[in-house]
Amino acid sequence: MESLGSVLKKLPLSHRRQQAEAKIEELLHHPVVQEWWKQHPDIDQRTMRMNINKLYQYVKEHDGCSNCPSLEECRNDLPGHFTKLSASTLNGRVIIDDRKVPCQRQAVYDRQKAVRKRVRSFFVDETALKQGYSAAEMITIDYERGPAVQQVMDYVMQVKEHGLSSRGLYLSGSFGTGKTFLMGYMLHKLAQENHTGVIVYMPDFVEDLKSMFQEPQRLRETIEMMKETDLLVFDDIGAENMTPWVRDHVLGSILNYRMNNKPTFFTSNYNFDALLKHFSYTREGEDIHKAERLMDRIRPYVDVVQVSGKNKRGGSGDSSDTNHYI
Repeated sequence: MESLGSVLKKLPLSHRRQQAEAKIEELLHHPVVQEWWKQHPDIDQRTMRMNINKLYQYVKEHDGCSNCPSLEECRNDLPGHFTKLSASTLNGRVIIDDRKVPCQRQAVYDRQKAVRKRVRSFFVDETALKQGYSAAEMITIDYERGPAVQQVMDYVMQVKEHGLSSRGLYLSGSFGTGKTFLMGYMLHKLAQENHTGVIVYMPDFVEDLKSMFQEPQRLRETIEMMKETDLLVFDDIGAENMTPWVRDHVLGSILNYRMNNKPTFFTSNYNFDALLKHFSYTREGEDIHKAERLMDRIRPYVDVVQVSGKNKRGGSGDSSDTNHYI
């Protein structure tokens, strides 16, 4: 953005002094400057004139913000920011200070960016986590889902009012009824309260764990992150190809750490009895005792939320559907 000096230099030399004085008077009488001056009556006209370039920048960026079409089209020197003036006293003299501050659009963008940074996803389509969430829309899309939506909203409100507890939620229901979407809503709302979250799509995550077996450092870092995050969601648990190592040494370790410390959440097409059977059968055979031990780290620490409604995917209900978040 041009300075006042640059604007004046473009004028013919013979008219420059006259035009400069006219421009200064125009700025001093600009409604925005007048309003700011009224708030600082101790500033005399001489000081205002000495800071005419700051006033010019202040007016130009104020006018730019008033007619701003979007953050992407901002024409201010620092996109998404405008000049703010303040007054201070130094050695008995009033000084006009200027600084760049984010506009409302930039502040909203920064808040949204900070929220997104607090939520990490593994193999979950991030468009499900970046979109806006409307509680009313979540219910009206399918009224059968209403009770489940209300339970999740109640949980969010409880955390806002009383903080985190060690108790999570277990969302059970058919394919495509919005279980992942509801967990995305919860993570988004609680990220706004500065809580960190991780959501993991279990079928793909378990496959990735097999490669991590050859990368012990990466494996340790992943497990530690899942232990320490405020909110952990295992999405579509029961749809993975379970192995004894994943069951006992990965899931068991994470849940053992979290069960009395931080809440863990699950979405599944299975109820508890079916999930127990799933955990008990692996390629190595059946082990009901190990499966029961893992369930003892899930069942007592969650409230069951039954998610009803129509299949929103429009597919056959295959759990490999890439739109599992809908």
